[in-house]
Amino acid sequence: MKASEIANEIEYLQPLKWFGKVTRVVGLTIEARGPQAAVGDICLIYPTNERDPLQAEVVGFKESLLLLMPFSPTAHIQPGSLVKSTGKPLTIGVGTGLIGKVIDGLGHPLDGGERPKGLYKTSVERSPPNPLTRPRITRPLSLGVRAVDGLLTVGEGQRVGIFAGSGVGKSTLMAMFTKYSEADINVIALIGERGREVKDFIDKDLGDEGRKNTIVVVATSDQPALVRIKGAMAATAIAEYFRDQGKRVNLMMDSITRFAMAQREIGLAIGEPPTTKGYTPSVFALLPRLLERSGTSEYGSITAFYTVLVDGDDLDEPIADAVRGILDGHFILDRKLANKGHYPALNILKSVSRLLPDIVSEEHGAAASVLRQHLATYEENEDLIQVGAYKRGTSKDIDLALDLQPDIQAFLQQGTDKPLNFTKTTEQLQILAGKGNDGR
Repeated sequence: MKASEIANEIEYLQPLKWFGKVTRVVGLTIEARGPQAAVGDICLIYPTNERDPLQAEVVGFKESLLLLMPFSPTAHIQPGSLVKSTGKPLTIGVGTGLIGKVIDGLGHPLDGGERPKGLYKTSVERSPPNPLTRPRITRPLSLGVRAVDGLLTVGEGQRVGIFAGSGVGKSTLMAMFTKYSEADINVIALIGERGREVKDFIDKDLGDEGRKNTIVVVATSDQPALVRIKGAMAATAIAEYFRDQGKRVNLMMDSITRFAMAQREIGLAIGEPPTTKGYTPSVFALLPRLLERSGTSEYGSITAFYTVLVDGDDLDEPIADAVRGILDGHFILDRKLANKGHYPALNILKSVSRLLPDIVSEEHGAAASVLRQHLATYEENEDLIQVGAYKRGTSKDIDLALDLQPDIQAFLQQGTDKPLNFTKTTEQLQILAGKGNDGR
């Protein structure tokens, strides 16, 4: 064991052991009298039938009682079960040994195998980097998806929300980013996913190519709310570890909405008052604490993509609105485009990358602006065009937008197995934007 690892273990040694007892279980929470513990500390609860101890976290207090939230079902907890505080928050093992692995929300191998050797323990709860030490984002990150690299260019260390309803192609787009981006390491967090879809995503969407430089953290919908919260925190901590090693990291989380729902579940269980759509105040306090941890630091960068489920494609629901205000851009996946077989189903006119003007050349920025103008012109007049009410020659702008529409749509669509590098995308974009200015 390395000296640093020994020092890390010594730091958490407790010379005294404090015990308390369970008094009652109410809904999702366990009430205990003692031991001495702070909010966020992990406690071990020992069932009276000599089963393995149950892990739980201190989530609040009720007069002199501790309110504990367990990481697993409470079926064998009884009044009088002993409670011992570890005196520290949840820690997980991080390191290169996790690459290619699938772990659960608490950092354990999901396949039941042994934990990789040589991992360094770190808390899942960490503070964001000092804003004054964050380097400015100045370089684009090639993601291999033409519509994104061309018109919604993402920079190294940018944070983007992917807003969509169910079944519109979020997972497929994330898998393309994983396989074709220039990032050194990918960390994918599947939070609140259906169990069936986890295997499909790993085997079908990612495949062997996508897994070779990827770590997947899974906390399915059947897991306790606290495990889903810790899964998101653990994935971010893993990404931070590799960022501190000077790596370019892609962090993809599906979905931030289910993360918020898990916190709402916890907040309501401990007595928080519900506010907008039943979400508790702690939800809106926790979101920036999680989202601000990604981005650039003085060592490396975490380029983050957070999917947001929008009920009924409502982009103004509370979580979508809160997340959009924190992040550096948003991609809108449009169900109407998906129904037409247009993939990726990105609605370019509703999507924004706030950093595009700072990270691309003037020529690239101008070409992207021209294509947006053509798309906007066509969309504004689409109804007239479709019913045959528009006559050619009435407007040069509409005529040009109509002529270029097939080429623009071909540029925006892309097969999942056809990546394109950033240079080629830029060349195609500028050629397409130049059409119509050369006599055509």
